Amino acid sequence: MWSKIISYFPSWSTLFQAGLALIIPLGIYYINTSIYSFVGSKGAKSKHNEGPMDQQHEPSSKITGNYDSDLQAIREAIGENSDVHFREFMVKKFHARSMLVFIDGMQDEKLMSEQVLEVLMFEGQQGQDQQEQPEGLSNSFIKESLMPLTQISEVTRMEDLYEFILLGHTALLIEGMKEVLLVGPPNGAIRSVNEPTSEALLRGPRIGFTEVLSENTSMLRRQGLNKSLEMKKFQVGSRIKKDLVIAYIKDIVNPDLLEEISRRISKIDMDFLPESGYVEQLIEDNYLSPFQQAHNTERPDRVINALLEGRIAILLDGTPFALIVPVTFSMLLQSPEDYYERWIPGTLLRLLRFSGAFIALMGPALYISFISFHPGLIPTKLVISIIETREGVPFPSVIEVMILEISIEILREAGIRLPKPIGPAMGIVGGLVIGDAAVNAGIVSPFLVIVVAVTAISSFSIPTYSAGITLRLLRFVGMLFAAILGMFGTILFFLLICIHLTKLKSFGVPYVTPFSPMRPSDWKDLYIRAPISLMKRRPVMMKTQQRKRRS
Repeated sequence: MWSKIISYFPSWSTLFQAGLALIIPLGIYYINTSIYSFVGSKGAKSKHNEGPMDQQHEPSSKITGNYDSDLQAIREAIGENSDVHFREFMVKKFHARSMLVFIDGMQDEKLMSEQVLEVLMFEGQQGQDQQEQPEGLSNSFIKESLMPLTQISEVTRMEDLYEFILLGHTALLIEGMKEVLLVGPPNGAIRSVNEPTSEALLRGPRIGFTEVLSENTSMLRRQGLNKSLEMKKFQVGSRIKKDLVIAYIKDIVNPDLLEEISRRISKIDMDFLPESGYVEQLIEDNYLSPFQQAHNTERPDRVINALLEGRIAILLDGTPFALIVPVTFSMLLQSPEDYYERWIPGTLLRLLRFSGAFIALMGPALYISFISFHPGLIPTKLVISIIETREGVPFPSVIEVMILEISIEILREAGIRLPKPIGPAMGIVGGLVIGDAAVNAGIVSPFLVIVVAVTAISSFSIPTYSAGITLRLLRFVGMLFAAILGMFGTILFFLLICIHLTKLKSFGVPYVTPFSPMRPSDWKDLYIRAPISLMKRRPVMMKTQQRKRRS
């Protein structure tokens, strides 16, 4: 009787798998919580230990108006730099000594020669003799009557003057004046406007952001007349300062969202921010998540469309990549081309991308599960064919998949880093040669080569490169789950990702909305791209001031 009762209990292997299924999620939860508490306590401790020496600044000093002493102070502060140039001349009309201080290569030499030097050195002798001259030379007289420049400003503090000179401004120091003039804008070498390389389209604008912030903001203005488009400037970087701009539509954006983003940006405390990726990592909600919480793009048209949905764009000087916040997962699989084509082709392309993302994430894990644990779920003829191709392969399926997947990832990375004429050819030829050689050597099966190739091609269909990296990383985690628990582990892995995505937020907006929380009114722009004439309202999740797209 006891043997009959025991026969109804699951086997030890099944009980072991069930125990692992219970332990793994609990372990991940406790590890995640421990890391959060440890990092938070470290950050609070380091912040508490900051002494008063970290907050000390150099004493401020004003420009005295004494030409020799002011010039000596400038030379002592920044004159040792080999690229700082001093050009002394005389304003003959007023017999005043003058000095231009500038950084080599960061000013328009023609502009400085024609609109500054020639005007100050010779203008008074050519046309000013017939006019009534002021008793002395003054900044207002220079700005209003002498130099025909659009950008002239005054500086009264030495510390500010040093910063402006090192940022590329040209300083004009004139004997007897207590203010120094900044004449003309910085004008270093810049890259011409080209088509975005990371977001190629067959149909759409061929213009992309550059590394110059003023150029990028002007591109947004040139998208069309909009009086509500506002831009708010910040300075980031404690040692090397850079300009950062947030752009938004004033009468659409949620004021709470705008205030939160401004607060996070104002709290950035780093020596230098060379790229917008630094900003993204410093202001995101959950830095332990593998999923990006800000969308990076080179396309002005994409930024404008996001602003019209109530989102906010962050542009940093020195990088062509703007950030769009908040972001949702479905947004990462959408392309501007979906809206430039008619709704039926746009819907088909979007469905292909969602399918490609699923295959890129789950393809190898499903292969390992079926081959190693559940071959009975595969049709008989197909499983016989797979067995024949795997005959002679010395490795289990997980090792076999790992070898080929790591090889593909190395080839992909090498193709990106190599020069453009060589990279694509090397990636294609390398993949063909390695795949064929591995099959002939009996290391991997031909069927696996097909699976890995389809997985790699599917990852290329993801329009956002950063999102593709995330799925490629999680793919290896899924393979380990499948190798330990089979199909049960694969399903568990997928459920853990879904749970994490459901919990994740981007600036207060749920990451998987309109799935969770469910908002059917926003499904018109999810899997199916509805006709534009039917998309009359902005997304509910953005809580915009104006819900209607058309007045």
